Amino acid sequence: MDHRTALLLALCASAVGCRTTSRTDDAPRRPNVVVILADDLGYGDTNVYGASPAHFETPNIDRLAREGLRFTNAYAAASCCSPSRYALLTGELAFRNPRAQGVMTGNAAASIDPGRTTLATVFRDAGYTTGFVGKWHLGLGDPAPDWNGVLAPGPVEAGFEECFYFPGTGDRVPCVWVRGHRVVGLDSADPLAVDYRVNFEGEPTGAANPELLTLPLIPGHGHADSIVHGTSRIGFAKGGVAAQWVDETMSDTIAGEAVEFLERHKDEPFFLYVATHGIHEPKLPHPRFVDTSGAGVYGDQVHELDDAVGQVLDALDRLDLARDTLVLFTSDNGGTDWIAYDYGARSDLHGHRPNGDLRGEKFTHWEGGSRVPWMVRWPARVAPGGVSDAVVDLVDVTASMAHLVEAEIPAGQAPDSADVLDALLGESPTGRDELVGIQSGRNLFLRRGDWKWIPARKDQPGMLFDLAHDPAETTDVAAEHPALAAELDARLEAVLAGAPAGGMAPR
Repeated sequence: MDHRTALLLALCASAVGCRTTSRTDDAPRRPNVVVILADDLGYGDTNVYGASPAHFETPNIDRLAREGLRFTNAYAAASCCSPSRYALLTGELAFRNPRAQGVMTGNAAASIDPGRTTLATVFRDAGYTTGFVGKWHLGLGDPAPDWNGVLAPGPVEAGFEECFYFPGTGDRVPCVWVRGHRVVGLDSADPLAVDYRVNFEGEPTGAANPELLTLPLIPGHGHADSIVHGTSRIGFAKGGVAAQWVDETMSDTIAGEAVEFLERHKDEPFFLYVATHGIHEPKLPHPRFVDTSGAGVYGDQVHELDDAVGQVLDALDRLDLARDTLVLFTSDNGGTDWIAYDYGARSDLHGHRPNGDLRGEKFTHWEGGSRVPWMVRWPARVAPGGVSDAVVDLVDVTASMAHLVEAEIPAGQAPDSADVLDALLGESPTGRDELVGIQSGRNLFLRRGDWKWIPARKDQPGMLFDLAHDPAETTDVAAEHPALAAELDARLEAVLAGAPAGGMAPR
């Protein structure tokens, strides 16, 4: 090093905002990052979280825990899908955005405004190639999707340079794949139209034409609108037949696209977000998984999900990327055994409980609604086989990954995201001191330490639980701690009024 180079490095190190890093050859470099978000996978839906091998086996998901760090107090950012996914990508709790507060239709406008900081833009601006595969469910277009034209804004405008996805959910129309800005395989002679209010003239529905269904409906459970490949969905659609997906191959399609992304970008830093279809309705796994479990079609779909995770992990191994890739696996909300379709005897879970001993399920304010499985593997840095009780949340991924890649988040962006990177890497036993969760809309709950406060609703008084001694939320102790209940209630009101919900423990 000549004297001029040494001088420039010294000046850089002293300048505001400029950092130098010393490392040995054995120190881990900035990792690739893969986030795998399962759909409706409950806290008790893997063997490492207590599911019985007699019901099903999850060797690939459990491998992440064995080779990395497993969390016992990890939360989705809401107890239902769209709000949770919005928080993951924006670092903002969805109750702040009316477009993202509830379960979005398949015909909704984009909920993420172009130009805002997202998890994807954090990586993109740090020099990573960014990719997304799977379930979007955050709206497309402004003011509505143009299914036969350019679908924007959407994932591309949210920072994903490459994307292959389906717009809503498996049980909602339109049942098509989108690559970038356009529907894949759409025939211009058969344009696609979608409406969530009124059916198109002459189009059959599950309600009016049950004889056309190969997967019958359970009466009174909805999902009785347009029929795609013998399965009735939510919402009405017409046309676009050549572009329709095949339910039984959705998992393999998503996994295959993820593997192809890894193969294309193995020689450069990448961030890949994989949002699975499993284990959401309709439960139509590939034939190779049918009747492979001891928990009916539910367990069969868990097997299919585990296989998809295995395909991604195997690709990382084959491409010699595993050591320097951080893999985060979790779910968008708690599990549920509620079903809209009649799978016959295959609907019997034979005693399996999706959320283990936790109370409640998806859509509820109980722990079963939003406490989820969560594992982090990064062989170069995260010690294998660990278990962490740190409280972490999906909304925290944006700030934590910004720390990982030494990026700055602009003021006003990701307002609810806390930097819990030290906890995610197993380098700190604590994460959040306080967590604001969402049941739905603007219905919130608050966890501070081991205390959980559920505010009063029309049909119930406010409730306080001590999760350290009562994780199943069986005993309301609000009457025993009125001052604490009042304090927590006031804090939630402040958050609803605009206060950030960062909630970090003192360092």
